[in-house]
Amino acid sequence: MTTVSPAPPRTARYAVAPGALPLLGHAVPLARRPLEFLTGLPRYGDLVEVRLGRRPAVMVCHPDLIKRVLLEPRTFDKGGPLFDKAEELVGSGLFAATWEPHRRQRRMMQPGFHQARMPGYATVMREEIAALLDGWSDGQQGDVRDEMHTVTLRIASRTMFTNPVSGRAAAEVQECMPIINRGVYKRMVAPTALLEKLPTRENREFALAHERMRVVVDETIGQYRAAGVDHGDLMSILIGAVDEETGRGLSETEIHKQVMTLLAGGMETTANAICSTLHQITTHPEVERRLCAELDTVLGGRPATFEDIPRLPYLNRVLYETLRLRPPVWLLTRTTTHATELGGRPIPEGAIVLLSPYLLHHNPELFADPETFDPDRWLPERVDDVTEAAMQPFIMGNRKCIGDKFALTEAMLVIASILARWTLRPVPDAKRTPLPEATLGPGPMPMVLRRRTVTHRTAAPAETGRCPYTGGTA
Repeated sequence: MTTVSPAPPRTARYAVAPGALPLLGHAVPLARRPLEFLTGLPRYGDLVEVRLGRRPAVMVCHPDLIKRVLLEPRTFDKGGPLFDKAEELVGSGLFAATWEPHRRQRRMMQPGFHQARMPGYATVMREEIAALLDGWSDGQQGDVRDEMHTVTLRIASRTMFTNPVSGRAAAEVQECMPIINRGVYKRMVAPTALLEKLPTRENREFALAHERMRVVVDETIGQYRAAGVDHGDLMSILIGAVDEETGRGLSETEIHKQVMTLLAGGMETTANAICSTLHQITTHPEVERRLCAELDTVLGGRPATFEDIPRLPYLNRVLYETLRLRPPVWLLTRTTTHATELGGRPIPEGAIVLLSPYLLHHNPELFADPETFDPDRWLPERVDDVTEAAMQPFIMGNRKCIGDKFALTEAMLVIASILARWTLRPVPDAKRTPLPEATLGPGPMPMVLRRRTVTHRTAAPAETGRCPYTGGTA
């Protein structure tokens, strides 16, 4: 694999993407074939102007310029159409907050995601995974995507609250989130906000789903507060958190926003990462064979535990390669807080800046054969010179995903526990039509479940070297 980053440009090549339509801009390719459109932009320049309706935006294509944007959050702050629309769902919570409120909120929420808490969270994950798999039967058909959204939702809710949210609340969230994610993306790329006001079925469904989410979360917070018990979970941390600099806690409104942020993020992105990984495994027989051999050696047919994770290096590489090929967070927007320059090019105050981990991960100057699914590109001897900016499924800098270790732990346990006992095969002739959404997944996954015969093996020593999952050794 060629992993030498191109030299940083002294003066970035600036271009305007072709194909913009009057009034619509590039809304059509962004709505119909967004991934192909994005990966085609670097051929025009390091900075490429695209049109979101009438609004110009600059797509940053060069990895060193992407790194600079991510590491200068006061200049390139949260903002732009993606976060404007996300704020409709979660308000100015951790995901959408600008620099100063984000800094305060992050300090107060960080204890909930300390590495020392992961074994406890993993216990909850194992219980919910077991409950899911206990309901499976040999020959059963169903959409695995729905199953993964269900289990990640229940894990998110149980780590937020000591007891799972009510069955009605879980059902509401599971039904509403896909509608909201599709609606947020369509509003982000729409050429005019007027389209949101039209009395279409999609707009009515979006508005109803948004209101249902608001009611469910408010009711759950109210019930939890009324109990007045510190359970040591994420909700208790939010209620009891005090900012060391100001001595103030989170307001009721801020707690609501953080609950929405964590439930939405904890469900959708992780479920899509799991689904994409299962899809890659089932469509690459040699990868599946090697992975099942590792699982049989380490697990022998039993569900995975937190302690097993460092002993599953091949699964770790499979997951990490999936995050390169199909990063759930595939498009980000920023807004400049003052006039600046990027790659020697002037950028005015209030400019919309676009970043795409998907574009970066598919750059052939950074990854040889970027469309090829190759888990072994993450072997220690092959990743030494990968630049920090080249692999960004969780983003670097102060905006790095607060729950990255949580999400990776969850994905490893779910995938390992499923494939330790089950084989997934696509339903013959089933239609799969992925829809552009705010997070990237494989779309519907109608599968046939087959109970797998475990080949018992003698446990082998784990591979050693740098592990992308932990940053340490595996």
